[in-house]
Amino acid sequence: MNKNKNFRVDCDDESSPSKSRRCANLEMENSCQMAVDNSENVLKTMRNLFHEKLMTDINLVVGDKEHPAHRLILCACSDVFQAMLSKPEWSECYKTRVILQELPQCEVIFGNFLEYFYTGKIIITYNNVMAILALADKYIVKSLSRLCLEYMSTHIPQAAAHNVLFSWVQYTMSCGHKEVSSKCYNYIKWNLSAVANSPDFSDLDVDLVINLLQQNDLIVYNEMVLYNFMVRWLDLQRIQLIQNGLNFRDVDKQMDVLVEMIMSNIRFPMMNPKEIAELLLSPLVKKYKEFFVNQMTIAMVFHSGQNDTIIKTILETDKGKLLFNPRLYISDLFSSILCIDHFRNLPNYHTSTFLFSSHISATDSDSDRINEWVVDLYPKGVWFQKCYLILWQGPIEIPGEIFSTVRLSLTCREIPQDDMKVRIGILLYAKQGGIEFVIKTIEKVHYFNSQSRVLNLDNLIPFEELNPTVINNNSSGKPYETKYLIGPNNDQLKINIVITPVCFE
Repeated sequence: MNKNKNFRVDCDDESSPSKSRRCANLEMENSCQMAVDNSENVLKTMRNLFHEKLMTDINLVVGDKEHPAHRLILCACSDVFQAMLSKPEWSECYKTRVILQELPQCEVIFGNFLEYFYTGKIIITYNNVMAILALADKYIVKSLSRLCLEYMSTHIPQAAAHNVLFSWVQYTMSCGHKEVSSKCYNYIKWNLSAVANSPDFSDLDVDLVINLLQQNDLIVYNEMVLYNFMVRWLDLQRIQLIQNGLNFRDVDKQMDVLVEMIMSNIRFPMMNPKEIAELLLSPLVKKYKEFFVNQMTIAMVFHSGQNDTIIKTILETDKGKLLFNPRLYISDLFSSILCIDHFRNLPNYHTSTFLFSSHISATDSDSDRINEWVVDLYPKGVWFQKCYLILWQGPIEIPGEIFSTVRLSLTCREIPQDDMKVRIGILLYAKQGGIEFVIKTIEKVHYFNSQSRVLNLDNLIPFEELNPTVINNNSSGKPYETKYLIGPNNDQLKINIVITPVCFE
């Protein structure tokens, strides 16, 4: 018999001895398995390679420091280093000493950046995150870029408090990190009063300032306050130009351009006549009298009710419509704050009712026209109980229904004679790191009339975020955490409602 001949045995029969043995062996093999996690020791070995400089084969020169490293590690962690050190077309490919040009703030933390390659660990703070992100972006270390962006996204109020927010927004915008740049931009737009007096306000780029001034959902007390913010920004620009060594003639030329670019976006018609008169005493207005008199003339025409002239002005300018539309002004003329205390103790389906009034015209000629509003706030869901509808055929039962939504119901108390078009803004407040700020705005343009006196706005806040105990049936009795509750005890729900007239659209 040929001993080398191959034989094949078919054992499809479930009861075959071979099948049984295989199953028994597999079961025994599974029972003998042990999951091994030696990652801690592996990381320790990698960490020792970095700290002890063992078997390094390249030196990275950054500033006045040399950082010994391993080509393999660099190539594995960075797409840029991989190309630089492995492709012959790069001059650094065969070098053992590579000089890197970095910004001063990046030089300081380059060692920490390099250590991340070996350990996956790095300490991120509001002071160093920009430098780390700049290095991660430059060398395409995607995991580290992602960590930096996550940190920035969740620490925007702290960045504003420590005067680094403007650098964050401008860097992320220029580098295409849209999600973080959008969050930073919105924070500035909705909390301008909190950031306009910061030391780094002058760092806000002129294009970004103009873009902010063109937004209807810019939150500010009134237009006069916004004007004063811009006066301060312009003063800071002048100081910077002088510090940069420009002579006074060149400074004045640049300021002439800046003043017109910025102040042409201030909505002077939204100031009342008294405020406009006070502007005549402003040093800036006195210096650029011709420009400001033209702006103030348009404002006074608006307040006198000369609509034909206003419409002509609108048609003649690209941004004319913006000048005659209010922003989200939080003065008493147009807004009211709604607060619910001891929120966690409220029963499910609780309703809080508020009354307030707002002016229904932005013109001085109609300054005595106000409207009364009723606000019903349902922060813990809406419950329509079962009821009966009485008809001539007999009563019809209407079943109850529950909606898991945070609802605001706005009712116009007086029946409008004509359609009343208003812009409604709901400002939602949050608290993070001890800092209270506007985290979200909801806007809606609505017509109120005799047939439509009530407007329901649902899902103001994600229901499960504001009421996690309702969703999870948490019976532990421990206070739950949510960023939407503020106040000394983190137990207050605060909402600001703004109702402004829509003048021209």
